[in-house]
Parts: sequence; structure tokens; C-alpha cells
Amino acid sequence: MAAEEATRIAMRRDRLLAALTLTAAIGLLLATPFALKSGAEFFLPLTIALVISVAMVPILEWLERRHVPSPLAAIFCILAFLIVANIAIAAILVPATEFFRLLPNRIGQIQDNLKPLLDLYSHLEKYLNRAIRTVASAPIRSSPTAAVAPPSSILELAATSAPTVIVQFVFGVLIVFFFLSGWTRMRRRTITGRTSFDGAMATARVIQDIVDDVSAYLGTITLINIILGCITGIALYWVGMPYPAMWGGIVALLNYVPYFGPIVGAFLLAVGGLMTFDDIWLALLPPAIMYGLHLVEANAITPFVVGHRLTISPLLILISLSFWGWVWGTAGALLAVPLLIIVQTVLQAAGKPDIAGFLFEHGTLVQPSRGRRRPRGEEDETRG
Repeated sequence: MAAEEATRIAMRRDRLLAALTLTAAIGLLLATPFALKSGAEFFLPLTIALVISVAMVPILEWLERRHVPSPLAAIFCILAFLIVANIAIAAILVPATEFFRLLPNRIGQIQDNLKPLLDLYSHLEKYLNRAIRTVASAPIRSSPTAAVAPPSSILELAATSAPTVIVQFVFGVLIVFFFLSGWTRMRRRTITGRTSFDGAMATARVIQDIVDDVSAYLGTITLINIILGCITGIALYWVGMPYPAMWGGIVALLNYVPYFGPIVGAFLLAVGGLMTFDDIWLALLPPAIMYGLHLVEANAITPFVVGHRLTISPLLILISLSFWGWVWGTAGALLAVPLLIIVQTVLQAAGKPDIAGFLFEHGTLVQPSRGRRRPRGEEDETRG
């Protein structure tokens, strides 16, 4: 009896410790998003650098197989990425700044293009409440000052945050360099540090799956987005849209954000079309072209190229977009899918935790046997 009582007390103590551990883990899990959001100046460039580093590991390993030293291979990867990024930024940012700087002067043209819709809206004025009638009866040619504010505020924000951006950029580059230069050594230590052969193989498999999935996703999606951007730019060139290369780059960049990115791209193209063309139907042709190409890419090309290995639940993508977009804004939305792939790969390798079994094993969910009548067969066996 004393041994049974000691065992029962030990089980209760273990369950209590498990419950306290679970409570602390839930509290840590709930506090993590707020910590990531408040510490975005540190965690955001760190996460971007780690995702970029994981995506470039295949290039690093390809160079190392050709007897290129790891530090030199890491420098080559960083230079290649910076060159591509600078070309993309120069092709998008400079023309976009010049184009949208004309927005305050083109508000009248935009309102002229939207005049039929505004007239239709004004004819429905009698069915609207007083507040809507006040808005609808405003002069069409009124030029709100808010349209001039966004370009100015963005430039002021960039100017005031330049030192922070430079520090974060240097920090991210250093993270990428040290991660890549020490990748082979770090992976070898992680695998050989396991105490069992099965554990070492499982660790190696998880690491390789993360690298393969993230690099395959980013490499494939980047190629698809570049092709989509080129085709969109050519189509916009033929319809007379100015800066077709800029629009192609914007479409390619926004296509990294599932669901919401193409909608934002279509909206920007609609604004650009209204700024460029005098006919509303011609002005709406660029966003229609862009979204039509996106539908073909999203429903036919990407599923065929990516295949079933990287198929992710749309619900998980929406949750990841909402979460990381809330935490880090646009940068978080761009990182949502790669981070989801990493988390999903780790969980698939580690297995799903059985929290109920962890807390309530050894029959703790079973009612006590006191007062419960045993079957007749068991009573006979006991008597015998």
C-alpha cells in the first residue's frame, strides 16, 4: 500500500509539473507575437536574413562542391543577391517615384474618367442618408490635399529612418555571411552532436527538408514571378501604358504575397490607368490584363510547376498572412509563406504533440474503480 501511495503521489506531482509547464508554454506563446512586434527592429532583419540564407544554401553547396572556400562562396552569394536586388529596386523604385509624383496633377483627369460613375452615384442620392448626400454633392473637381501627402510622407519617412535602415541592412548582411560561411560546419556539428544514429539521421533529414522546401519554393516562385512580370510588362507596353518595366516589376514583387498582392497590384494599375488614359474602359484595361494573367498563373502554371510537395492549405496561408502581416506589416506578408513552410516542415518531422496524452496518461481520465460493479466473470476468476 505504501508503494502504491508513493506511486500515486509521484504521478500527481508529474501531472502538476506538466500542467505548469503547459501553462507557461501557453503564456510564452501568447506573448511571443507582441515581443516580435515591439522588437521588429531586431527580429525583422534577423528573420529576413535567415530566410534568404536558407534559400541560398543550395548555391553555397554547389560552390563548395567545386572547392570554393566557404567564406568566399558566402561572399559570392551575398554579392549576387545584392546585385539582383539593386537592379530590381532601380527598375521599380526610381520610375515609380517619378510616375506617382504626378498624382496630384492628375487628380482632375482621374475625376473626369470617374465622372460617369460619380454621376450615377449622385442620381441615387435620394436613397441615401444625409451624410452620404453631403459627400456625393461635393464638387467633382475638388482636389483633396490628402492625395499630395502620401508621396511626401513616404520620402520624409525614408529620410528620417535612413540611419536605422542602414544599421539593419549591415546587420542582415553580416547575419547572411556568417550563416553561410559556417553552414557546413554548423550542420555537421548539429548532426554529429546527437547521441544516437537515428537521432542524427532525423536531424539531418529535417535540416535537408527545410533547405530543399524553402529554396525550391522561393526559387520556383521567383522564376514564375519574373516571367509573369515580363509578360505583364510586354502586354502593358502594347496597350500604351508608360513605364511597362516598372509595372512588370511591381506585379512580380506583389505576386510574392498570395491573394492580397495581386489585388493591390490591380488597384495600383487601375490608378495608373486612370492617370494615363482619358477613357475609363481603356484605363481599366491594364488591371484587367494583369489580373487575367495572374489567374492563369495561379490556377494553371504554379500548381503544375510547384507540384504536390509544396502544397499548403489556403487556410494556413491566410492565417500566416494575417499573423505576420499584423506583426511586421508588408515585410511580414512577404515572409509569411516561407516561414509557414519552415514551421510545417519541422512539425512534420517532429510529429504532432499529444498534449492530452502528456497531461492525462496512466489512466488519469478513467474514473476510479471504487464503487463500480465488476462483471461476474471477473468475480469468479478472483474467487478462484
